[in-house]
Amino acid sequence: MDWNATLYSQRHAFVWRGGEDLIELLGPQPGERILDVGCGLGQLTAELAKSGARVTGLDSSASMLEGARAAHPEIEFIQADIAEFESTEPFDAIFSNAALHWVHPPAKAAERMAQALKPGGRLVAELGGTGNVGTLIGAASELLAQRGHAARNPWFFPGVGEYSQMLEAAGLEVTFALLFDRPTPLEGGEEGIGGWLEMFAQPLLQAEPEWRACVLPQLKERLRPKLFDKENGRWMADYRRLRIAARKPL
Repeated sequence: MDWNATLYSQRHAFVWRGGEDLIELLGPQPGERILDVGCGLGQLTAELAKSGARVTGLDSSASMLEGARAAHPEIEFIQADIAEFESTEPFDAIFSNAALHWVHPPAKAAERMAQALKPGGRLVAELGGTGNVGTLIGAASELLAQRGHAARNPWFFPGVGEYSQMLEAAGLEVTFALLFDRPTPLEGGEEGIGGWLEMFAQPLLQAEPEWRACVLPQLKERLRPKLFDKENGRWMADYRRLRIAARKPL
């Protein structure tokens, strides 16, 4: 994904705001060394740093990191893919919000995070869980199939058991896991679903180069009965999130 950092900042703040209470689950402590995986524009990285921890933000997007460094020059940010990341100095904790469902292969990311933790170190993450945006994916796949194209699902949306087993195989002990629905209002009123697709779903629709003109109008009509909130004039994303905590054995 070539992320549009400006669009992300203007229209999709719900992504990082949805992870604010995840920081409480991590419980960052002064002096700890913490890695924020998929830090984006660094909003939650900065919140973590308020605890007195030494936080490093990691993201694969150069445009996101440019914005993060401009907004938070006091914090270290590095460009890397967590599935290939190696650190010479281990971390006390790893934090990740709304990022790990983009990473392939996910098992390799789990291994790298486990390797980057100190013995006794902890991982707290939230990512899209099984069934996340299922209504949208189903409708888009049907429309593309009618046009002779196959949808390419770019995401990894695991269940509790699947991801717990993956973390355990990497050498971590899962201490908490929860899969839950989070219907999420999109910004932009009537144009909210188009903005979401533009920001996040281009890989899903890329088999149809003219998806904006040919697929989007039909997709909106298919999704409207289930995902449009008439009372408030806004689209809702049918999010399901997997929140998980683990530790590296001593």
